[in-house]
Parts: sequence; C-alpha cells; structure tokens
Amino acid sequence: MKSPAFIALLALAAAATAASAAPPPRTPLPAAECIQPSRINDWHIVDDRTATVRSGPKYYQVILQTACPQLRHPPGLIFRANAANTSANGGRICGEVGESVRSQGQAPCAIERIQRIDKTRFDQLNATPKP
Repeated sequence: MKSPAFIALLALAAAATAASAAPPPRTPLPAAECIQPSRINDWHIVDDRTATVRSGPKYYQVILQTACPQLRHPPGLIFRANAANTSANGGRICGEVGESVRSQGQAPCAIERIQRIDKTRFDQLNATPKP
C-alpha cells in the first residue's frame, strides 16, 4: 500500500509539470501599439512559428500557436483580427484570442502573441538562416 506522503508527492510533481507546460499568460498590446494591417510595408517568415512585420515605423515579432509552414507560400500574409477588433478597433492585430494570419489559399494560423521589437532585433531575426 502506498503511503499518503508518497501519493501527495506524486500529486505535487504532476502539478509542477502541468504548471511548467502551461503557456505564458496572453498580454495583448495596447490599441495604439497594435499592427495595422493596412500599413504593413514589410514582413518576413523567420520559421514555422515566427514572422516579423514592419507597419509604418513600428516593428513586431508575431508568434503563432503552432507550426504553420504554409505561410512560406506567396504572395503574402493576410491578417485577420478577432470580432471585437474588427468592429471596434479598425481591424488591428494586438495578440488577442481569435486573431490569425494566413497566406492566400491556405488555412489560417492562430496567433499566440505579438510583441514590439526594435529595428535591430527585426534585422537580426530576418538574418537568421531559414530552415
């Protein structure tokens, strides 16, 4: 028979594993910092889960929830805002639940998060050899 201490230790280990596997909390960008799809003037696919975007003078790193190799197919990226931002925020992409990106004729890929980066980081990410 297993002791209560052993069972408690197993439960604690399972909880710690589940907590470490949980994704970080979603923190959308403030509306003024969001990507305005109509102003995108440069973008790059870094890898199957990462893209970089320049929208006006702002630079972004876009992280997808899962690998999305179909984004490598031209002619470009098509961003889709969630319902709330489509109607109330001019279609901006802020890293919120329900936002996605796709390439023409491909299935959408859910966005996990978006973060502002500087030009140096934008250039570094885009210089990374592509797999």
